[in-house]
Amino acid sequence: MQKYVIVGTGPAGVAAAEAIRSQDSGAAITLIGDEPWGYYSRPGLAYYLTGELPEKGLFPFSEGDFQKLNLTTRYTRIRQINPDAHQIENQKGQKLQYDRLLIATGARAARIEMPGINLEGVVVLDNLDDARQIIKLSRKTRSAVVIGGGITALEIVEGLVSRGVKTHYFLRGDRYWSNVLDETESRIVESRLRHEGVQIHYHTELAEIIEKRGRVAGVITQNGEQIKCKTLAVAIGIQPRIELAVKAGLQTSRGILVNEYLQTNSPDIFAAGDVAQVYDPYSGKSVVDSLWGPARLQGHAAGLNMTGIATPYSKAVPFNVTRLAGLTTTIIGTVGRGSDLDLMGIARGDSETWRQLPDAIAAQSDFDVNRLRIMVGTEHLIGAIVMGDQTLSQPLYQLILNRVNISPICDNLLNPNVLLGDIISNFWAQWSSQNAQSTK
Repeated sequence: MQKYVIVGTGPAGVAAAEAIRSQDSGAAITLIGDEPWGYYSRPGLAYYLTGELPEKGLFPFSEGDFQKLNLTTRYTRIRQINPDAHQIENQKGQKLQYDRLLIATGARAARIEMPGINLEGVVVLDNLDDARQIIKLSRKTRSAVVIGGGITALEIVEGLVSRGVKTHYFLRGDRYWSNVLDETESRIVESRLRHEGVQIHYHTELAEIIEKRGRVAGVITQNGEQIKCKTLAVAIGIQPRIELAVKAGLQTSRGILVNEYLQTNSPDIFAAGDVAQVYDPYSGKSVVDSLWGPARLQGHAAGLNMTGIATPYSKAVPFNVTRLAGLTTTIIGTVGRGSDLDLMGIARGDSETWRQLPDAIAAQSDFDVNRLRIMVGTEHLIGAIVMGDQTLSQPLYQLILNRVNISPICDNLLNPNVLLGDIISNFWAQWSSQNAQSTK
């Protein structure tokens, strides 16, 4: 009987367990996690913070789902891996043998090193306990400071605001999420935040945390400004949890380096999810992908590979639907900095045609803002951002995914006086119709 051990109870770990069980009904599968609440939706924490989702809604699996997988679940912290002995050891010194091991330990919030960072009232949003703590603090906090320029920081800001907390938002630069959004998109988000009462501080960094009776009482910025607050939230990025891999002698960079089969340099050890650094054919580099969907896909492929079914994992075109200041936003493909020099960003406004395309799925409607930006190469669409109405999200994803030749509409796309949505929707209707006929 094969012994499979999975360290990590997140989407990659659970998907791997499902894949293993689909191929080996008699195998012993042990799922190990250091979070006692097990498998829950990390993306759902944003809606839990705002009160839109009850805590029970965070859990995608029932007890019955886990029983069908016939797993042994252990909640403990693993201290070390011994690849030569095919053995892991937990913090109590207990050892467990494996034939195949998956490391799916995820990532943790990056920390700031400064006096006072461990005071009561300093929070991150790593897990469910952190979300519970933020909600608890919001009940007795009138003012909070949030630091960070990405999605997690915004999730915390929106959660605090929804609970009536006066929120100060520190940005290091001159606008929000500048490595992904263009200036207009950043200003849209910022305007919506200010409308909700958020005070945005540009070019602002934390210099000092003020303490009173063992907890946060305020902060001082590098510009010398003092702000009173009882909650300080830090969301400055993530760090893959690679410590076990490093101690075991596995090859690492930012994450655990794996081949196309999610296999490390130790043949019987695999890695998947936020902790894995996977080859990206679009950039030609090995990257860490910190999204729920890719984590599940990686876990599934890793599980099959662990059973001996060779299943290469190919990083798909990114397709990430998020919410920025209440505005549904889809990010597809390559849209940020570091793009090839021959790419051109094109921005246009609203088009009524978006909402009338029969082949598309509109996630929401009646937005006060609708914006489409696409990245165009010489013959293909490279990426897109869709803010507000989402009717064109799926068509754009398919055009980018299939590397559809857009030469017939390139000149029109570059015309500053056209409605971009109309051009894309008409082209999509023609292409999908021709493609459907060719597959008959």
